[in-house]
Amino acid sequence: MAEHDEAWLDEREASVLRWRCRRGLVENDLFIERFFKNHGARLSRAQARGLGQLMDLSDNDLLDLLLARTEPAGALDTPEVRQVLAQMRART
Repeated sequence: MAEHDEAWLDEREASVLRWRCRRGLVENDLFIERFFKNHGARLSRAQARGLGQLMDLSDNDLLDLLLARTEPAGALDTPEVRQVLAQMRART
């Protein structure tokens, strides 16, 4: 992991990211809200990249990943995406 990946987002960057994560499906929003509740106080740049990649997906494709109906593939299959996806799927 590169040195800049360990850097944390500042409050403004985290706020912009959180706004970008607003979705049309309430099911996705529930996963996203839980993620921010558990990890939002301290987000790394790597987490932000992974979350950004997930937010580029359609609502239905994102929900399939969150419910583990599918797994990341192709360009989406990155360590950052897998880390954030695991954190979003976690129930704790």
